[in-house]
Amino acid sequence: MSATRLTPGTRDTRTTPSSASGLSAGSGVFLVAEREIGSKLRSKVFLISTGILLLIALAGVLIGGFMSKNTSETKIAVTSETAQIVHGLPGLALTETADATAAEKLVRAGTVEAALIPAPGDNAFGYTVVALHSAPSSLQGLLAKTPKVTILEPEKTNPVLRYLVAIGFGVVFLMAASTFGATMAQSVVEEKQTRVVELLLAAIPARVLLAGKILGNTVLAMAQILLLAAIAVVGLIVTGQNGVLAGLGAPLVWFAVFFLFGFVLLASLFAAAAAMVSRQEDIGSTTMPITMLVMLPYFLVIFFNDNPVVMTVLSYVPFSAPVGMPVRLFVGDAQWWEPLVSLAILLVSCVIAILVAAKIYENSLLRMGARVSLREALRG
Repeated sequence: MSATRLTPGTRDTRTTPSSASGLSAGSGVFLVAEREIGSKLRSKVFLISTGILLLIALAGVLIGGFMSKNTSETKIAVTSETAQIVHGLPGLALTETADATAAEKLVRAGTVEAALIPAPGDNAFGYTVVALHSAPSSLQGLLAKTPKVTILEPEKTNPVLRYLVAIGFGVVFLMAASTFGATMAQSVVEEKQTRVVELLLAAIPARVLLAGKILGNTVLAMAQILLLAAIAVVGLIVTGQNGVLAGLGAPLVWFAVFFLFGFVLLASLFAAAAAMVSRQEDIGSTTMPITMLVMLPYFLVIFFNDNPVVMTVLSYVPFSAPVGMPVRLFVGDAQWWEPLVSLAILLVSCVIAILVAAKIYENSLLRMGARVSLREALRG
């Protein structure tokens, strides 16, 4: 077959596929994004899994709120002489009786766990604890005489609450990034296997296709994050945890912002890694390093949430900043300018990752058969 040759003075009427279709880059991006979003919303598996995730999040917030309110109290009987000894102590439910005999009857009947009655004779304490089988350890701890304690550096937040917040941010980021990243990678390989990608590239450039995929999955991931945030807010309001809600306000907003750009960074890498293989069975070989970049921050934040030095470092690393910085903001360890600097680092990393991923994606998408090495994908 001879190549088409142009004579001098003639006009080249041949057009590229994208120009022939009259489809601009922006229109192509939105069409691909619409296709990605539509395919996910028509998937029953995606809708059911999202619904289950939202229900689990709501149940977790409600159960945590109700458990924090329903703290168990030790029921004890007291007399008029011993009532003042335990008055105002936390965790005790007092039942005042006429005398020590009446208090002992309540103990034998099981109405109360113990009784605090005046001590006979020359008891140094002036009172004695009466129990049926064993005295409640909580009551003994409250009555024990301990020296005055002065805390030089008190905890800014409850350690348990800080741990739960770190788990919450970590789990949400881990599940959303890994789930949507994996599904996008599978979509890329499926299009290569079925040769659909050749038809797509006949209409739009590879970079437009990549941008559309990233945009569509980012919209879905952000929608899921916003729904989870709304459920958390509603759950905290219903359970009356206004103090926790007030402390979570700014960290939640920053988490959404960091998650947006962090997900774009990871999504571009997932798509590029998937373009290097042609079979679903080979996806794990190229996406495993990216999956580790998602999982590693989750475990580090959970294990070192009480270590200020490690958390400071994690809040500036692009792959862990979406979790590390909101946790530091919640506990009050971050200055006002730190999230801005961390976000700037994340934005620069995001741009670099998109440029590298676009080159890999463009050079690997039409290569079938054996896995494309990273060096070959970068060289083209």
